[in-house]
Formats: sequence, C-alpha cells, structure tokens
Amino acid sequence: MTGTPSIQKLSLFALTAMVVGSMVGSGIFSLPRTFGIATGPFGAIFAWCIAGGGMYTMARVFQSLAERKPDLDAGVYAYAKAGFGNYPGFLSVLGYWTGSCIGNVSYWVLIKSTLGAFFPVFGDGNTVVAIIVASVGIWLFHFMILRGVQQAAAINTVVTVAKIVPILVFIVILVFAFKGDMFRANFWGGEGMPDKGLFDQIRATMLVTVFVFLGIEGASVYSRYAKERSHVGAATILGFVIVTSLMVLVTMLPYAVLPRAEIAEMRQPSMATVLEAVVGHWGAVFVSIGLLVSVLGAYLAWSLICAEVLSAAGRTRDMPALFGTENANKVPAAALWLTNVIVQLFVISTYWSRDAFALMLNLTSVMNLIPFFLVAAYGLLLVRRGETYEKRPDQRRRDMIFTGIAVIYTLFLIYAAGMKYLLLAAILYAPGTALYFWARFEQKAKVFTAVEWGIFVAVAAGAAVGIHGLVTGYITI
Repeated sequence: MTGTPSIQKLSLFALTAMVVGSMVGSGIFSLPRTFGIATGPFGAIFAWCIAGGGMYTMARVFQSLAERKPDLDAGVYAYAKAGFGNYPGFLSVLGYWTGSCIGNVSYWVLIKSTLGAFFPVFGDGNTVVAIIVASVGIWLFHFMILRGVQQAAAINTVVTVAKIVPILVFIVILVFAFKGDMFRANFWGGEGMPDKGLFDQIRATMLVTVFVFLGIEGASVYSRYAKERSHVGAATILGFVIVTSLMVLVTMLPYAVLPRAEIAEMRQPSMATVLEAVVGHWGAVFVSIGLLVSVLGAYLAWSLICAEVLSAAGRTRDMPALFGTENANKVPAAALWLTNVIVQLFVISTYWSRDAFALMLNLTSVMNLIPFFLVAAYGLLLVRRGETYEKRPDQRRRDMIFTGIAVIYTLFLIYAAGMKYLLLAAILYAPGTALYFWARFEQKAKVFTAVEWGIFVAVAAGAAVGIHGLVTGYITI
C-alpha cells in the first residue's frame, strides 16, 4: 500500500464523458412522472430556467475555482475547508461522499424496479430478491474497480456514448409524435390535477433537479487526473450543456403526447412507460435496456467519485489516513471498501422503505446541498477579497455575479428541501463526525474551535430531533 499520487491522466473527452456519465443516470429516466406529479409545462419551464440557471452558475464557479486555485485538487470539499475551516470542510466531504453513496443505492433500486416490470419477483426494487441481486452487483463492480482507475474510466467513456442513444431515440420519436392540442391542454396544469400555485409547483421539482444535475462537479473531483488543468473547466461546461439539453427535452415532450394525469400515474422508469404508450411494448423494452446501461455506467462513475473523494480527504488528513492509501493499481482501496460497505447497508435498509427510490433520490440531493453551498460561498469569498484577481481584475465583476447567484440558488434549495429531509441529513452527519474525531486524534490536533463546537452542537441537536421524529412517526420514510 502506498500514499503516493496516481500518474494516470485523462483527456478532455474522457473528463467530459465522466461529467456526462455521472449526470446521466437514473434521474433522467424518471423525469416525466416526477415533473408530471409536480407541474405542467408552464411550471416546468420556470423550474428548468431556475434549476438550469442556478446550476450553470455552479458550473461557472467550479470552472473558476479550478483555474484560480489549481493547488486545491481534491474538488468539492477542498474549497469548503480552504474557506471555512477544518470541520466545515469535513462536513462537506462527509455530505458529498454520503450523498454519493446513497445515490448509488438509488441506481440499484431503479434497476430492480425496471426489471420488476418484466419479472414481478423484483417488485419496486426493494424485495428480498432485488436486494440480494443488487448486493451481488455491488461487489462485482467493487472488484472490477480495484483493478485500476484508468480501466474503469475507459469503460465509463464507452458506456456514456452507448447510453445516450436510447435517450436520443426517445426524443426523436416524441418530436414526430408531437400533438399541439395535447400540449396546450396540459400547458397550464392539465385536467384532473390538483390546483397548486406556481411557486409550490416549482419548489416540488427542486430536489429532483438537484439529483439530475449531480455529477456536474465530476471533472473537478478528478482534477488531479487531468492532462491539462484547463480541461477541468471545459469538461464541466461541455457536460452541463449536453445534459441540460437532454433533460429539458425528456421533461417537456411527454406533455405533447399524453395527458398530464396519465403521466403522473406512471410506473418508474416513466420514460419507458411514455414510449410504450406511443409506439407499443417494444418502446418499454428499448428504454429499459438503455436505462440498465445508463444506470450501470453512472454507478461505475459514481463509485469512482465516491472512492476518490474519500481518498483525497484521507491524503489531506481530513479523514483518517487509512483512506488515503492506494493499492498496487493506484486505486484507493480502503476508501472503496468503506464506500461499498455503506452502499450495501443502505441497500438492505430499502426493504423497510415505502418508496425507496424517491427516498434515496431526495436524500442524495439534500446531502449534497451543504457541500454545494460551501463551494459557492468560497467562490464569493475569493471575489470579495480580490484574491487571485491581481492579473485579471476585469473578471472580478463577472465572477461576483455568478458566485452571488450560486449562493442564493443553493440557499433556496436548502429551503425547498424542507425540514423532514434536513433532519434526516442531520441523522447521517452527526454519527459520521466520529471519522473527524479519528482523524484529529491521529494528528494529535485540537478537535474543534469555538465556532466549530457550535456547528457540531447544532448538527447533533438536528439528529436528535430527527431520530425522535422517526420514533414517534412524525417523520416517515
């Protein structure tokens, strides 16, 4: 075992494929039903403008930080630590890593739910058989990744190209099946759907838009593998543009072929059900195959990201040093083992969930909100101080706008998440702090500053309230 950095390098195309592969996973296949429940085309337009605009500013923040702070090559959490201290930095890496693990669980749930449409033994993805099959898959991927990051990244590039094809076919078919009268009937909300205000409709879509945009930071996380530092920012923007275009089309086109009430009642993955309604059973089979390829590819990408984030934190001693070690293939083996043990435990826990996919999707989004907020806030700090703008002061005003909007957007997301999911997040943050204690004791360093003690007390209090809510039934999963 060694703690030396890897020398494997990824091209701009491979980094862009990593971003696209990370973002195009289970979320895009669930968009028709998720948006159909929440809103019609009018509300969806506003929701995507807010989500796309907000995430574009986040993409610009990641791009700017990658160029201005090349020494911070651990991605998301490194910015939080540099801006706000050790414990906030730890909470950032813990939230991002845990959220990514939960996201991997959602992939397995949706895979088994997809198979459940053809083989009832899998049910909605959380039956005993589904959990056993998912567990086998977890460890097959685990041992494949242990063979090397470069090999896994190459597989991800091929899978990314392959999984875009069914989505493009879905879009093309629905463009030709477009019915103007149907779209107009659905535009303001459609018949037989609850009458909700525009703000409530938009708010109901926010967590799923966070979920489908996760992965936008994939190139930043893997910045130490980039052949050229400039490729990190370019891959982030390219991946954002490609995936956003796909997601908007997948959301809007179903409103032009089916009533909104029918879309809202569909089984997940709803993209398959929509295409089946338009072209027949082969459409469901075709999209389902595409989903399996897509989700397995996204699972591969996120397994790499999970291990890399934990490993980077181990190398900088923000996590126990054990997780910063690598095996002979330059893979962060200890980090990968802990990641997949956590994924395995969450997969088992889905047995007791009423809607396992929705729960995992929302928890994934919430766990990433604090890390994203801290990244945006750090970008704003740099702009306000004028740090790194000595050579190009003309860019400071532009970046002030982007970082300011990103901060406001992430704060809105935290509000939109609601108290239930914030308390569930606290339940995960509080015990995870044991890893922080471990790391600080290894270094014989002071555990908390006065401010950090306050943050820890707030997190622990939130966890206590959340556990009480679960016990009393006030919070249900």
